[in-house]
Parts: sequence; C-alpha cells; structure tokens
Amino acid sequence: MSAPANPARGEAAIRVAGQPLVLRPTFAALVAAEEELGPLFALVERAARGDLKLAELVALFWHCRHDAPPALTRETLGEAVVAGGIAGATPALKLLLRQVLAGQ
Repeated sequence: MSAPANPARGEAAIRVAGQPLVLRPTFAALVAAEEELGPLFALVERAARGDLKLAELVALFWHCRHDAPPALTRETLGEAVVAGGIAGATPALKLLLRQVLAGQ
C-alpha cells in the first residue's frame, strides 16, 4: 500500500474500491492531462464556472494517479468518482487545481 497523500506536496486522495488512491500532480502528469484536455488554465476556468465535465475530472485524476494498483482502469476510477459523488471528489479536485495555478 502506498503512503497517504501529502497535501504539502500538492497531493490529494480519493477512495477507489474502498482504498485511497493518491493523486500527484507532477509535471509529467499535468502535461499528459493538458495533451488530452487542452490548456490547464482553461480547465481551471471551466471548473470555476461549474462547467467542468465529469469526463474531464476523471481524466485529470487518471493522469495524476500515483502508485495505483495495476488492475485499476480508467472506467473503475470513473465509477468510483460517480459512486462517491461530485461532492466527494471536489476536495481532491480543488487541491489539484490549486497546484495547477500556484505550483509547489
């Protein structure tokens, strides 16, 4: 099992199949997310307006996953986000978006 998320390093966590999944917004992870989703600043703006799509949220989480179990699929991650509700994913999303804006 991986170490718990460290908010001081910009990490967040969500629960997937009853286990915490650490989300770490590394340079490589954010570049991959940007390649898929477009400019990260635009993503932050959509989130601020309440226009962030569920698929975009899951994509950001997917690219930022750290030390995830090999069997974890993007679909499983998406289902976990839906099961926990948007409100449950919001703290992790806010932390990741804060890192996009402010850095470490």
